[in-house]
Amino acid sequence: MFSAVERLVAFRYLRAKRQEGFISVVAWFSLLGIMLGVATLIIVMSVMNGFRAELLGRIIGLNGHLTVTSVERRIEDYQNLAAQLMKSEHVVYATPLIEGQVMASAKNAAGGALVRGLRAADFEARPILRDSIIAGGLDRFRGGEGILIGVRMANRFGLSVGDNLTLISPTGTVTAFGTVPRMKAFRIDGIFEVGMYEFDNTYIYMPLPEAQTFFKTGDAAGSIEIMTDDADHARRIAFDLNKMLPPGYHATDWQRVNVSFFNALEVERNVMALILSLIVVVAAFNVISSQIMLVQDKARGIAILRTMGAGRGAILRIFFMTGSSVGVIGTVLGATLGISFATNIETIRQWIQSLSGLTLFDAEIYFLSKLPAKIDPMEVGLTIAFALAISLLASIYPAWRAARLDPVEVLRYE
Repeated sequence: MFSAVERLVAFRYLRAKRQEGFISVVAWFSLLGIMLGVATLIIVMSVMNGFRAELLGRIIGLNGHLTVTSVERRIEDYQNLAAQLMKSEHVVYATPLIEGQVMASAKNAAGGALVRGLRAADFEARPILRDSIIAGGLDRFRGGEGILIGVRMANRFGLSVGDNLTLISPTGTVTAFGTVPRMKAFRIDGIFEVGMYEFDNTYIYMPLPEAQTFFKTGDAAGSIEIMTDDADHARRIAFDLNKMLPPGYHATDWQRVNVSFFNALEVERNVMALILSLIVVVAAFNVISSQIMLVQDKARGIAILRTMGAGRGAILRIFFMTGSSVGVIGTVLGATLGISFATNIETIRQWIQSLSGLTLFDAEIYFLSKLPAKIDPMEVGLTIAFALAISLLASIYPAWRAARLDPVEVLRYE
């Protein structure tokens, strides 16, 4: 497509002389702009993908894909109902659950917490919970005693395995002297860290019999959480389960519960992609301006090439090559930088944070303890294709303008 002479002349034009220094500076800024635009787009999209994937994995891994509730807010025959749900081909396991807000108190400190009462077997059936224990164990939990708390709650109250945590229920016991808050001290037998600030700071796991006694629900559960074989089809599975559930019971999928949150993430991701794409477009305009200036500066050389027999096609290809080279080099460098940065983003964050002393990713605000990044090969490919397309399109007009120069008119006024 490009002859050896055309390549020689094109790359000779890319190496600017001293008098062409300004044109060279503009070209370098164009290359830098494309490189930074591509790198930034890849990094931001990877972080947004990682953030969504981490939140999604933890939320549905901890809360289940479906939740079965009753209009009476209590499920009396929860064991038989859970066994009935397990007969569905898409249900992996069903977890009877009691959930309630409490006030936690220890060592002259107090704060709100959320108690989740469930069976030890159900706790161990969830890998994200089973593998999150960093201190203590589940021996007493399996026996129906003790509680498990998050690492941030333990740090907040200054607690460790073996200490007691007092829980105060908002629904007290009615006596002749009025309503007395119901409180009880529980021994901490394990500390977990799932990597989400809300769970590590607020959640308390308790054996189901202990939770039933503490909340005075009798032999009943508040809800049944269901894990399915395909979280993406949870809505369809919920529709099928609602047909088989007894009257008064309803299954709700995780997509319906968290729809606003994940829609907001998707909108933010699309807007960020659109805004960052403008960086590449602006850099492409710099390519156009630098190439137009190069054409003006090389008008005499173009006229000489034409008089020596070079056709308009050859001139067009020469200047198309000079302009597109800036875009191609910038895109390749930007993609390399973006992928490398996204792959090591947590290490880079910790390094910058240790040098500056600033908190760059506050877990209390962003829910996660680490800065996530998930590189999507398809998105990287689309970003590279977009940058190359913009760069090649930006090179067409200056090249066409160079090919349209009349050598007679140029040499007449030289």
